[in-house]
Amino acid sequence: MPASPPATPAPAPTAATGLQGPRRRVIFVALYELIAIAASSLLFIAIGQEAAASGVMSVVASTLAIVWNVTFNHLFERWEARQPVKGRSVLRRVVHAMGFEGGLALMLIPLMAWWFGVGLWEATLMEAGLLVFFLIYTYAFNWGFDRAFGLPASAQAAAAPAATNAC
Repeated sequence: MPASPPATPAPAPTAATGLQGPRRRVIFVALYELIAIAASSLLFIAIGQEAAASGVMSVVASTLAIVWNVTFNHLFERWEARQPVKGRSVLRRVVHAMGFEGGLALMLIPLMAWWFGVGLWEATLMEAGLLVFFLIYTYAFNWGFDRAFGLPASAQAAAAPAATNAC
């Protein structure tokens, strides 16, 4: 009986592809917030707030959003890495966007009420309008960012081990 061919060693797991780690987070946050500052300033002006107050509020909100973004995405990616199903489905992207925007709204509503000198109800309505915009923007930005720079390692499928021949 002929000897079976020697088993080939399993390939080493490949490194995650695309932009990864802290560099990914910094680029993500910088791009996201630059666009967000411009858009939110215009939205505040469109609903009747003064341009200067709108610009300052947008920068302050952006600073809060940066801190929240880093914190939320770190926690989300830790959770995501433990999930048996890899990748970013529509549902996972929707949950991500809603979790991020919901947490940010809880911080921004009281801040906007104080800054613009309005009641909590009016600030909530202002935030609701911004929320609709930012839910769509967050989803679209994340999708576009992942398309341009690749998925984060937490969402990439692990390299499959090679099958070995048993004797």
